[in-house]
Amino acid sequence: MRTTIDGSIFPVLRVMLEAGERLVAETGELAWKTPNVTLSTTTSGAGMAGLLGAVRRSLAGGGLFMTEFTAEGAPGLVAFATRLPGQILEHQVGGGRAMLVHRHGFLCATPGVTLDLAIQRSLGAGIFGGDGFRLQRVAGHGTFWTMLGGEIVPHDLAPGEVVDVHPGLVGMFEDTIAFDLTMLPGIRNKLFGDNGFFMARLTGPGRVWLQTLTMPGLAHALAPYMGGEKATAAAEGSLLGAAVSGLLRQARK
Repeated sequence: MRTTIDGSIFPVLRVMLEAGERLVAETGELAWKTPNVTLSTTTSGAGMAGLLGAVRRSLAGGGLFMTEFTAEGAPGLVAFATRLPGQILEHQVGGGRAMLVHRHGFLCATPGVTLDLAIQRSLGAGIFGGDGFRLQRVAGHGTFWTMLGGEIVPHDLAPGEVVDVHPGLVGMFEDTIAFDLTMLPGIRNKLFGDNGFFMARLTGPGRVWLQTLTMPGLAHALAPYMGGEKATAAAEGSLLGAAVSGLLRQARK
């Protein structure tokens, strides 16, 4: 198996499979392939078997089904593209080591890699859109690839060292890191700080991969330009706020 990652803002992972080699991926991730690479959609991919295993994988942010790609009779190519500006990263697991990945971060893996639910916490509507905070646990033995948003900042934590991160920007971390959620102090910070109520607290030792862009963050930034009454109201509110701020600055002069 040979792999290349091409591109910069919207990278593409290309995997050249030798005859008989297999790769498992989330459904809907295929970009292109050669004709001799066959597809098989199943509920038993990534180490999960049966209905219960598929449901656990779905709760982790994956799908009820996985797609297995096999090169039949000769080497074949399969490619996967990102859905938002970001990076594709390659990782290894084995020897009991595991990685915790945000719920949309897993892209594909070699056979032997398992994907399971690690953490699921409901934080209520308005904090994460009512969707809660979930992590995928990637373990087993082999190679897997992740899609993380924006720029990726690896951060190494020493034993006992702590960093508080906006939960949406936690891309991935090693399972040696302790994870918790902490509430922002101060009622004004919660209500008017526009940073949500919670931060993800990560305690070392281990490495964490921080991402600078999330799908909800991108959608929020584009909302005023997408048309519709809500977008128009948001844009008008922004213009009104800018006008008021300008008048206040003039009054202070």
